[in-house]
Amino acid sequence: MRIGLFTNNYRPLVNGLATSVESFARAFRRAGHEVTVVAPRYPDGGPPEPGVLRVPGFRAPTHHAYVLPVASWPGVGSRVAALQLDVFHAQHPLLLGAAAARWARRSKRPLVYTYHTHYDRYAHYVPGPSHLIARLAVRQAVAFANRADLVIAPGPAVAHTLHTQGVTTPVAIVPTGVALSPRSAGISRMEARHALGLEEGDPLGLSGGRLAREKNQAFLLSAWILILRDLPAARLVLVGEGDDRARLERMTRDLGIGERIRFVGVVPHEAVGDYYRAADLFLFPSTSETQGFVVLEAMAAGLPVVAVVSDAAADLLGDGRGGILTPEEPEPFARSVGGLWAQPERRQAMGMAGRRIAAGYAPDACAARLLGLYEELTRVSRAVPAHVRAIRPREA
Repeated sequence: MRIGLFTNNYRPLVNGLATSVESFARAFRRAGHEVTVVAPRYPDGGPPEPGVLRVPGFRAPTHHAYVLPVASWPGVGSRVAALQLDVFHAQHPLLLGAAAARWARRSKRPLVYTYHTHYDRYAHYVPGPSHLIARLAVRQAVAFANRADLVIAPGPAVAHTLHTQGVTTPVAIVPTGVALSPRSAGISRMEARHALGLEEGDPLGLSGGRLAREKNQAFLLSAWILILRDLPAARLVLVGEGDDRARLERMTRDLGIGERIRFVGVVPHEAVGDYYRAADLFLFPSTSETQGFVVLEAMAAGLPVVAVVSDAAADLLGDGRGGILTPEEPEPFARSVGGLWAQPERRQAMGMAGRRIAAGYAPDACAARLLGLYEELTRVSRAVPAHVRAIRPREA
């Protein structure tokens, strides 16, 4: 099968959506399929890559790490047509996603759309009244979903949200797979801790992800003040980079906790596992995720998780086996963290349960599920896969 994955975010950017696209592309290729990722061309993107069609564009005016691809750029449409794709899979409702819908319609091939993002929670990035922009963003995403032949939700909570928002296209749940053993440089836990200036008994919390307002790291810092009251030696490591870093660093200084917080920036893939190995807990404050890829990665590494209630966290931790869900309030969050640090046996049990949960998200298994859906869609354009059952909203 010839598969086109159309994304407005791709490497060298490091974020969950780019990781998802790359994970599926690799798994599809391992299964013997021909995959083309259609993505923006970045000024520092390096040499051409096989299987990637780069689309010229312009730097985003407010967030310069992002490029806004121009699908109408001369030659882009003809290059896509020459691929003779069997399925067009859009990762966004705008830009290359909207272009994918047009190209799919012209070629009479099915359009699949993955709902990666709660767009209403990113309204602050667009100049104007946030409440109005949020409503328009939801309306645009729903309208695009209803033009697709199939919508992919990364978890049950997102599928429920889509139906309550008015999506009538069939929805299938296909999460992004995660490597069961995060990459590591091969050093021991003690070596990883010593590299961070820690001894074995020092409590260490880890949080990972893009540093941005919607990721809610400011909440985590507010909770850390309370954690330090009972655990004055506790340290927090934040892995990731983003536009909010300077504000967060100022916040740690203003709160007087700068010595207990460490910002390490983007970590190379080959060293990610070392941070998981060094930590005692993984902390997830974001409420804007649709899957929580970093949570799955932490669970695969055997770390118990404390997370603020969200769609992504509820799907992964709702049964309480791999971690704890808390309200978005510093006091209960801090109590949960402190309680787990006081119970090493419980931490260990949660870590083992998390590994078992993560094992159900092997990349090739998730890709096989999606490939099966593609194959049924391509048999007859606009047909609904027989085994895709319409997902109805959960009862309140």
